[in-house]
This record gives sequence, structure tokens and C-alpha cells, in this order.
Amino acid sequence: SKTLIDPEVALKACQEVLLKVKLSIKEEDEDEEEGQKDGGSSRPDPAPPNSRPESSSPSSSKQSWLLRLFESKLFDVSMAISYLYKSKEPGVQAYIGNRLFSFPDSEVDFYLPQLLNMYVHMDTEVGDAIRPYLIHRCGGSITFSLLSAWLLGAYSSDMHISTQRHSRGTKLRKLILSDELKPPAAPSDAEVFVSPSRRTHQRSKSDATTVSSGPGAGLRRTGSNPKVEAVHEEVRSSFTVVNLVLPERLRPQREFVKSLLCIGKRLATLPTKEQKTQRLISELSLLNHKLPARVWLPTAEHQHHVCRVPHTQAVVLNSKDKAPYIIYVEVLECDSFETSPVPIRIPETRIHSARSAENLDCGAVANANSSGSMTLEHRAGSFSTVPNYDNDDEAWATDDIGQLQVEAEAQTSSSDNISQFSVDSITSLESKEPVFIAAGDIRRRLSENLAHTPTTFRRDPEDPSAVALKEPWEEKVRRIREGSPYGHLPNWRLLSVIVKCGDDLRQELLAYQVLRQLQSIWQQERVPLWIKPYKILVMSSDSGMIEPVLNAVSLHQVRKQSQLSLLDYFLQEHGSFTTEAFLTAQRNFVQSCAGYSLICYLLQVKDRHNGNILLDSEGHIIHIDFGFILSSSPRNLGFETSAFKLTSEFVDVMGGLDGDMFIYYKMLMLQGLIAARKHMEKVLQIVEIMQQGSHLPCFHGSSTIRGLKERFHMSLTEEQLQLLVEQLVDGSMRSITTKLYDSFQYVTNGIM
Repeated sequence: SKTLIDPEVALKACQEVLLKVKLSIKEEDEDEEEGQKDGGSSRPDPAPPNSRPESSSPSSSKQSWLLRLFESKLFDVSMAISYLYKSKEPGVQAYIGNRLFSFPDSEVDFYLPQLLNMYVHMDTEVGDAIRPYLIHRCGGSITFSLLSAWLLGAYSSDMHISTQRHSRGTKLRKLILSDELKPPAAPSDAEVFVSPSRRTHQRSKSDATTVSSGPGAGLRRTGSNPKVEAVHEEVRSSFTVVNLVLPERLRPQREFVKSLLCIGKRLATLPTKEQKTQRLISELSLLNHKLPARVWLPTAEHQHHVCRVPHTQAVVLNSKDKAPYIIYVEVLECDSFETSPVPIRIPETRIHSARSAENLDCGAVANANSSGSMTLEHRAGSFSTVPNYDNDDEAWATDDIGQLQVEAEAQTSSSDNISQFSVDSITSLESKEPVFIAAGDIRRRLSENLAHTPTTFRRDPEDPSAVALKEPWEEKVRRIREGSPYGHLPNWRLLSVIVKCGDDLRQELLAYQVLRQLQSIWQQERVPLWIKPYKILVMSSDSGMIEPVLNAVSLHQVRKQSQLSLLDYFLQEHGSFTTEAFLTAQRNFVQSCAGYSLICYLLQVKDRHNGNILLDSEGHIIHIDFGFILSSSPRNLGFETSAFKLTSEFVDVMGGLDGDMFIYYKMLMLQGLIAARKHMEKVLQIVEIMQQGSHLPCFHGSSTIRGLKERFHMSLTEEQLQLLVEQLVDGSMRSITTKLYDSFQYVTNGIM
């Protein structure tokens, strides 16, 4: 069961299935000719090619139609997934399971939630067809292995606990996490975690077993410690095929993610946002002891290793009872996360050779500002006061054990280091300004302020994230790079991620897939609608990570900080009505408003208060938080009966009801709906497959898919669709329930 399928073998299997189908068609045609010679009646007309077959012995014509489709250039991943889900033809599922190998990895990855949900909740034939592909991809990639394991756990969680324990999904998850799935063993693959200087050395299976045998072996960090890896190596011929036993392959990344999620769970117990942020900073400063390591941010596009988390920049986001937080992460890009050597640790005190400060007290971290002068921050927390991560200091650390011990011994012996924090000692938390400011820095800031710069936000104890999110991304990158010991390296990049605990992100993931699909449809049909799907990572049924939207703040933060109407804020940010900057921002606003109006209508997105709608620095609006979609709404209050949120403030930014831009807004909605309608099946299948076995609130009731299909209005002419758009816009503008819901949010949650 653990053998790996080679893509060429898969292709051969496809050809065999097609050959069988061709032979059966030929036989049936010959039988038919015989029957006609004998005076038998001819067969009834076959069903159209895309109809769902009812019988298990389909007509030859239907099979030949299928055959033509499968061999045509039209046959893409979307169709493959659709046939895998719906087809009852014998052999079709086996064919498609093998055909998956012929598509680019990235195309199949988009449908990974659907594939795994089918694997968990559908019949054995479907599971057997998908399994070889999953096994093959897990063997070749740590990233794919962990994504699959996390999703399998999350989608199995809807089963009854007794069924779950013995389910196919749980078994596959255990197999993946046991780390027994390896790439086909070849000399190049055997070098995965071996130091680059030892390319010709490979460890024998017996030695590998010795090194990692038993929990008390003491050599725990094979994944990130080439020195440990090299112990007991024996020189072998580079042509020998070696099956390495490396149970550490997935471990560093799992521990890293677990550490971040545990921090979120601990933050939720603290009463105020400021306390949460202070605790977050102290926890992250400990996390830095274990970096760089063979760990990466799963939301990122490029291969990299995480080298440092600038802890003072992290901040807790607005949430009533949970504690989602955003961190900025310094990474060094590399050729391969799995095979490139882990970067060497550069201590904080060595920020470039010119900035060395050997005489600094061990219990302080040196942090350089942009002009190179030094400031000191007290070490945030210690190993003794902040609970450790699963009692395994070195689970994903680098080889810096000596340094770690020196730093740990130098901690103060206070029983509560966290209480020593004053707001000022965290470099004033929000302004992020160092205590000492050099003259060059002051000159630069003065010259920048003379130019027209976007408004800055004030520090707000109730909303610590506002200032951090308003700072332009390029400025943040420049500032953090200049203060980083790794910033001088050419492959240095800054990434960011939101960590969420206590929230089920499976609906968010579903919404992301629908948004991506619609975005792709609108691009294909050349409709200039603008939406921003942000990546969602489901790690369990109540935790995950989210890709932050850069250079964007919520409408609530805009209103609270600026005390201006939305139009006045636009004028302040982008210039007067006739400037190119304002007109560009206005067009961006209209194109994004039209895109999200359609999204909100098709997906029935609710809970649309101003905390869940962002405005970016270019004028686009971006909807976030898709916790209430399709068949669910917040507390079923019956608010938000309109199709989407369209307030008078939005219309004012568009230039009023009689303006050209408002007409353009309605025209874009019509074009977008016509384009989406042409490709309705692609959107429907994403949702329909995820309904299998699901207990998510968005699937309550039996009419979810029917309702979604109806909102595409397949039977209407384009003239009738235009009338529909007019009615939707008119109803949303006049909606008293939108105003009531905004008032309700202000009274209950203080959201303006």
C-alpha cells in the first residue's frame, strides 16, 4: 500500500483503461450489427455527453463521447474533478485517478480540499482512485504532506468519533504523519538533510535506525542539524539506492506551527488587547531563539527558510473574544526548502560588522535603527516564566545550543518578567520609534512629511492593530530590514501571516476557492472586476492561518481614526476630485465594489459591518471574514435582507446616483453576472463536493446548492438580467436592514 506510483505508470494505466473502453465499444458495435442483421430493433438515442449516466451498462455512443472528451484538449482539472465526483461509468474513476498525474501540480493543488473531502466521505471506488496520487505527492513534498494531513484531520472531524477513528481519512493522515512516505530512493533524494559538504556520504539504513532509535537517543534534531545527521555515517557508493529512515522530516515544521497556535490559545485567556500584545511580544522573542530553522510560512509563494520574527512588530487584531494576531516574518529565499542548507544564526548584537556591540549586557537585545545607532530593549519574558512549547526546546531549532544556554542563564530571576513591561519598554508599542533618534533620521522624516503622505493613525489601546496596518508596507519592509541582522543578505524578504485559534476556517477556505474561481472567470471573459482572494490555511477544525491583505485598514478604523465621511477621507488620501490619483482610486473603488457586490449576492455573505470591509491604499474595498455564507447568518437575527451592502457613503464616492461611475458600477455587475453564468458549473462543483459529509453551518438545510444555482438565473435573457441588477442595486441602497445592522454593531461591539 505504500508503493509509489510513477507518472509514466499512471499514464500507461490511463491508456489501458481507454483501450478497454474502446474494445467494449467495438464489441457492442459488432453485437449491434449482428442484431440488425437478425432483424432486431435499433437502440434508443444515447444521452448527451455531459448527462449523468443512470445505468451501470451505458450505451457505446455514450462511452465513445466520454472517450472523445477525455482525449480532447478541453479536458481540464475542473472536468476531471467533476467526473470523479459524479460519474458512475465503470473504469472512469480509475482513469481519472491516474490522469491526475498528467496535470501540473499547482492545478491539482487548487482542488486539494475537494479531493480530500471525497477521499474522506465518498465510496471506496473514489477513494481507491485518488489514493495513489496523494501517496505519490506526499512522498515527494513535505509541504503537500502537511497540507494533506491538516485537511484530512479537519474534514474527518465532522464524523462521529467512533467512525472517525477507523476511517480511511484518519488512516491516511496517520500514514502521512508517521513520515513513512518518502520520495523514490535515489542518491540525490538521500541527501535531503545531509550537510552540503558531505554530498558523497550516505547513511545506511541500519545506521539511520540507530541514530533515531528510541525517545532517549538524545539526537533529536536530524531535520535541521546536519552535524547530528553525520554521526555514524558510513561512506557508500553514490550509486547505491538507500532507503533513509528520517522520522524528523516533517517534525520541524509541525512544531513551528504548533508553537504559533499555542501562543494564540494562551493569548485568549488575557483580558485586554494591550496585555495580549505585550504577552505576544514576549512569547515571540523566545521563539526567535530557535531560528533560523528548516521551517517556512505555508502561505508564501516562494521557497524559503524562516530566519527571524521581529517580535516588537507583532500585534493582536480586533476580535471580540478570540485573539487572532499578525506577525511579520523575516525569511531567506532558497532553491529548495527541503534541501538547501539552513542559514547560520546571526546574533541580534551583530547587526552588520560596523554595528557590533560586544560590551552589551547579555540580558538585553540590541536593536539598530535606520541610522545605525543602538537602542536597548529588555528581553521580553524568559524560559522560566513563559510556558515552553511541548517541552521540546530544540524541536525545530538550529545548532545554536551554546548560545541558547548563555542567553537563558542571563535571564533575570524575577518570578514575573512580563509584569516588568511598561508600554514604553516595548519601543512604545505602536509608534515603533527607538528611544534615540539620529539627526539623519530626523532630516529624512521632515523631508518625507513635506511631500503629500497618507494620513497616519493614532495609537488606540482598544485597537492596537490600526497603526501597524496603516503603515505602508514598503516603509515597514525598509524599517525592519535596516534593523535586522539578516537584512544585508540579498535573498532577505519580509512576509506576514495572521494566526487564528478557536475559529473554524473551513468556510473561509471554501469562500477563497469560489473567489479564486470567479476571479479567473472574470479575467478569462475580460470583465474588469477587481477582488482580492487571500490564502487560507486550515490546520484543524478550529485553527489555521490567513494571508494578510497588505496596505489595508477596515472602514471602522478609517471612520474612527479620521472622523471623516468616506468621500472626505478619499479626498484627503488621494487629492481633489479632478486629480489623476483621485480618479484612479475612484475607479478602483467602483470595480472592487461591483466585484464584491456580486460575491455577496451569489454566496449570500452576511455579517457585513464596517469591521469586515477593508479599504486599501489604492482605493479598493476588500471584504474579509466569510464566516456567514450560503445558508447561515449571524445568530439568525434576520438583519441584512438586502443582496449586498451598498450605503449612501459608497454611492457618494462613486459620484452620486446620476454620475457616470455609478452607471459603470451597474454595468460591471451585469457583465460580471453574465460571465459567471457561462461558467456556473465550475463554481457549483467547488461548493457541492464540500457539502459531502459536512456539518458546516453554511450547508444547513437541503436547499443550499439549489439556492446557489438559482442565483445565477440561467433562464433569464440579458435584458431581464439587466432589470434584475437594477432591482438588486435599488433594494440594497434603500435597505433599512443594512442601517439597522450597522446600528446594532455600533451598540453591541462599538463598530462604527
